[in-house]
Amino acid sequence: MTKIPGEKVVAGLSCGQVLERLSDYLDDELPAQERAHLEEHLRGCEGCARFGGDLAATVRALKAHLEADRLPGGFRERLRGALERGGS
Repeated sequence: MTKIPGEKVVAGLSCGQVLERLSDYLDDELPAQERAHLEEHLRGCEGCARFGGDLAATVRALKAHLEADRLPGGFRERLRGALERGGS
């Protein structure tokens, strides 16, 4: 589990637990109850809400850019693979 200095526990989730689930949350891949707890944490934690909002905006911008531009064949698959491997 990720440990964040000064982290809070809101709605039964620590900031580190939210950080670990944020990508799944943004991709709408969390079960409804987990999603609700995460959203409750975000409403009660300004730091996580700010980080989550910034990350969401970045993801939206990247998706829009990738959808708008013509990319070389196989680029999306290579990018997805690299992201899943942690960028290596």
